Amino acid sequence: MFEHLVVFKFNTNITPVKQKELLDQLLSFRDRIPGIVDISAGINVTEETENVHGYTLGLRVTFDDLASLRSYGPHPVHQEFVQSLDGILENVIVVDYPKV
Repeated sequence: MFEHLVVFKFNTNITPVKQKELLDQLLSFRDRIPGIVDISAGINVTEETENVHGYTLGLRVTFDDLASLRSYGPHPVHQEFVQSLDGILENVIVVDYPKV
């Protein structure tokens, strides 16, 4: 299995309503993209405010295998999500690793 971690930093144009829409869109991946074993996502509520650096939305996806992880990026559902970030995303951090 492989883990895919993403944290999103949005610009000031994003509204709380839009951020919730993005969260719901991410959570819908489970039933729409093959190879996903588990998924969780949420709005950052950490009390470690000195470490937030503007990142407000987190995502974790567990995939069956490396092939599933690799097919996720170009999948049309994922690409639709990526396009919805146009004009509101300031930065993103991605980490992929084999689950041990």
